[in-house]
Amino acid sequence: MSWTQPALLTCLLVLSAITLFDGADSAVSDKRDAVNPQGALRKIFMPEADAASFFKRRSRRAVKTQDEINAEQRQRLAADERRREYHEEQRNKYENYAEEENDEQDERTREKTEQWREFHYDGLDPSYEYNRHTI
Repeated sequence: MSWTQPALLTCLLVLSAITLFDGADSAVSDKRDAVNPQGALRKIFMPEADAASFFKRRSRRAVKTQDEINAEQRQRLAADERRREYHEEQRNKYENYAEEENDEQDERTREKTEQWREFHYDGLDPSYEYNRHTI
């Protein structure tokens, strides 16, 4: 019971402090804020007249201006160039990989051939086994 009195006193002090300060911003927006949007809302929403003419500027079937055509063509060319560079880079990576694999395979084959020759060497040069004349 000893903690209830200080807790009740603290709640009363906070409640009285809130009611005394009228200058604090309220959590609920007023109607005047909805009529006059400020800050980010002005950037998002446009006046009704501009919104009505936004889609009327150019219909879907209207002819594009030369600037629009040029801009789209530049975008297409830039995308093609990026695609070409990407594929060239991938091709170079694969070619390097294939070349390294072939080199490693050639090295392994050469080592195995040398080992086979050392194992089968009979002291004659060139080896008798492979220069034998059949009678």
